Amino acid sequence: MHDEAFPILSVRDLTATRAFYEQLGFSQTYQFPPEGEPGFVTMERGGSSIGLGSSGESREDAFSLWVYVDDVDATLAALGTSGAPVVSEPEDQPWGERVARTRDPQGNLVILGAVL
Repeated sequence: MHDEAFPILSVRDLTATRAFYEQLGFSQTYQFPPEGEPGFVTMERGGSSIGLGSSGESREDAFSLWVYVDDVDATLAALGTSGAPVVSEPEDQPWGERVARTRDPQGNLVILGAVL
């Protein structure tokens, strides 16, 4: 299990935003897809990391929080019993993680992920 969490910023111009964070000392450590123009990158600086995701024109959720958990399905079910809504059901992703989405009590998007 990954025992970490990191914010994801949805951005209209991924190239410009990546360059901005590089000027602040962040370095790109991951991109998806691995070849060609990325739709998502991870940037790290020291012990901190952020995700930048291309949002195109839509910015419904400009901020989200990715949280790694042991079991996406069980965690989403437990949060649901506490009233958290299911934004998207658990689904295996092409990059090798199982992912679901919910919202915290303030309406912020929270993405639950587990490595397959």
